[in-house]
Amino acid sequence: MNEYSRKMLKVPTYNLLREQDMGKLPVLDVRNLGIDFGGLTAVDSFNITIGPTEISGLIGPNGAGKTTIFNLLTGVYQPTRGSVLINGIDTKGMPTHKVNKLGIARTFQNIRLFSEMTALDNVKVGMHNEIKCSFVSSLLHLPSYHKAEKAANEKAMELLDFMGLADVANVKAGSLPYGVQRRLEIVRALATNPSIILLDEPAAGMNPSETMELMHQIRRIRDTFHIAIFLIEHDMNLVMNVCEAIAVVNYGRIIAKGTPEEIRQNPAVIEAYLGKEDGE
Repeated sequence: MNEYSRKMLKVPTYNLLREQDMGKLPVLDVRNLGIDFGGLTAVDSFNITIGPTEISGLIGPNGAGKTTIFNLLTGVYQPTRGSVLINGIDTKGMPTHKVNKLGIARTFQNIRLFSEMTALDNVKVGMHNEIKCSFVSSLLHLPSYHKAEKAANEKAMELLDFMGLADVANVKAGSLPYGVQRRLEIVRALATNPSIILLDEPAAGMNPSETMELMHQIRRIRDTFHIAIFLIEHDMNLVMNVCEAIAVVNYGRIIAKGTPEEIRQNPAVIEAYLGKEDGE
């Protein structure tokens, strides 16, 4: 069994952690998270712990609150109650850019690339936390600016090459095929040097071969960069084959949590998400 085996262990929080992550600080620790909109509860009592190198999934019917949860985790929404800890730091009251600096990055259900910018420049935008160059240096194009710009280009090209996108580096993002744009969003998220990436329906709009390739890429990202991945996805084949732990939400609450095998057999999941057997 290699370093990245799929063996999961129960921990006192009733979550699952990879054996390799036991004893390490969780990259994401969510406690009793909830949010209300105008008296309507959208998310309630959401708890999850994700270890530093774990691939986890979040599934549920349309409208179950999955994207709202991602918005809470990244600071787009402030919770009504509960807490979100990233690498042990409570994000309460933090704006999105400060939450990102703690080590969390994401992609979106609806692609949010800068369509008129090249793929390379889109990735460099994601490196804003890493580029160390003063305003004066950039304004006057001093040597320190050129040095920082060269380093940014090199790192961006390395990331594009990692995802098989080096050949489209100078192509405008908006003219790229849909599946390629999806991968480019992941590259831009990687450029922020995250501890965990949230992927919101990364396989949406992809054909079966692209989805299969994405599955391999998700594993490669974890194994190469030693980071955690938390994904929302409706493609159950991808979820069941790439995720080591899965949480299922319905009406903003977790109804099941476990390994793919446990989720497949859970009656509440079958009824709420996967559908009842014919004749039942």
